[in-house]
Amino acid sequence: MVDTSKDSGTAAASLMEQVLYEVKKVVVGQDHFLERVLVALLAKGHLLVEGVPGLAKTLTVNTLADVIQGKFKRVQFTPDLVPSDLVGTRIYNQKTGDFSTTLGPVFCNLLLADEINRAPAKVQSALLEVMQERQVTIAGETHKVPNPFVVMATQNPIETEGTYPLPEAQVDRFMMKVLVGYPSEEEEFVIVSRVTGLMQAVTRVATTEQLVALQAKCHSLFVDPSLIQFAVKVVSATRNPAAAGLGDMQRFLTYGASPRASINMIEAGRALAFLRGREYVLPEDVLDVTPDVLRHRIVLSYEAISESITPDQIIGQVLKAIPAPEKPLEAHVRIAAAG
Repeated sequence: MVDTSKDSGTAAASLMEQVLYEVKKVVVGQDHFLERVLVALLAKGHLLVEGVPGLAKTLTVNTLADVIQGKFKRVQFTPDLVPSDLVGTRIYNQKTGDFSTTLGPVFCNLLLADEINRAPAKVQSALLEVMQERQVTIAGETHKVPNPFVVMATQNPIETEGTYPLPEAQVDRFMMKVLVGYPSEEEEFVIVSRVTGLMQAVTRVATTEQLVALQAKCHSLFVDPSLIQFAVKVVSATRNPAAAGLGDMQRFLTYGASPRASINMIEAGRALAFLRGREYVLPEDVLDVTPDVLRHRIVLSYEAISESITPDQIIGQVLKAIPAPEKPLEAHVRIAAAG
């Protein structure tokens, strides 16, 4: 097992490579999705995943929890779900005359909220506290969830009957929204071969304690102020496109992204740089995660929907209008980080 105490990004990145290698023993393809799951883990963010059924979303999270020796729980969201099914409740014991607290499935390391938009607003609101504060309040008592804690929620883009739109306050708490597509023919051949044959056992190569240490190390990566300024400008352009020279885009936007988007662009960029074995963030790290961070935070107007304009198209126009800062020299970055 890799020694994560070394003062270099190489050892930490090597451990994450081992984690990814073990997950890919079971999960075929979906490289972008898997990378974003690891980014969310390192950056302490939550993930919203949109994709049709059968694309290994549940299998990915379950396998990852096994590899890092964490606790995994899956909750199938349905219209009759109530908040206590999620966070827990107080139960009266007739023999003793006392109340005892039964904790719900959110008390785990990796929580899969399957088809999250099938539950009513009351259940969605129960997730708000635990996603933001990492704690649950039951009958006036506060209970902390385990560390690390990541929520991965899935949405089915096909069926809309019996679904509820997610509250904007909750959507904003997801660090990224990832779109998962169908595998290629070659990947699907491997999938069928694996599932119909002998499944490979995964090796537990890390612990939750190591992951917490990696999260702290990831948070210490150096970010040049020019990258923070770039993130703020991009997010600001989604609120006021005219200020960025994109006045014709204003009619397509009802609301832009919140300040959480700027923070998440930097934090996700940090995690991606960490996975790539660096101790500092480059512009391409932030650029790579920008669509995933912004696409669910942009509220389109009816005009945009009628013209089939997507959030990704708007993000693409914003990134064209606002150039990323030049890549700093590695030597200068190291001097600034040391200072």
